Amino acid sequence: MIENMVCVAIGGFFGACARFGLSAWASRKYPSALPWATLLINLSGSFLLGIIAGSDWSNDVHLLLGTGFMGAYTTFSTFNVDNVQLFRKREWKALAIYLLGSYVFGIALAYAGYLVGKSL
Repeated sequence: MIENMVCVAIGGFFGACARFGLSAWASRKYPSALPWATLLINLSGSFLLGIIAGSDWSNDVHLLLGTGFMGAYTTFSTFNVDNVQLFRKREWKALAIYLLGSYVFGIALAYAGYLVGKSL
């Protein structure tokens, strides 16, 4: 049990650092009403988590990378806060693009990643 928690904690640390760094960089580089940083993080996370889920790697690797890293890297809460903010600002076009892009491409990338993971 302790080994499992250590795997999740280590993965979570690096996932949170990666998310913070990528989010800060993308927000500075591409300021926009559309939250590009969160979209990029969640879409890349969907693909990567699909690879992990489709793989035949050990339980420790799944805990480290899937639960720990990807759990901290992707962020459903930020996604929802972004949606509320776009709604409150009446940024209808950005809200529609963000919602559709997140769900359609997120599911497609998760499936593509799963297929890649199965082939490894």
